Amino acid sequence: MKNKIALSSLAMDLQRAALGYHGGSNQMGKRFLDEALKRKNEVDMSTVKPYVRVLLNKMEGIKLQKETDKIAEDALLYSILFQNAAVKIQS
Repeated sequence: MKNKIALSSLAMDLQRAALGYHGGSNQMGKRFLDEALKRKNEVDMSTVKPYVRVLLNKMEGIKLQKETDKIAEDALLYSILFQNAAVKIQS
């Protein structure tokens, strides 16, 4: 249950970051992206599926993008993937 909440919250932060960057509010996007990167530590890596572990590790790369459109696109993609992973976790 803990991972379900953590992944859902992570997905929401990434979605907000994507909306911020896409809407031209880079400060808002950066704030939510930083929050999502902190929230990553709330996920118990030993109990999630291997593909989720890989995604969590690759998520750091979002900040390395130069173009805000690419940051928004990547954040939205990861948001959807983490939300799907959260839905699949049994309550």
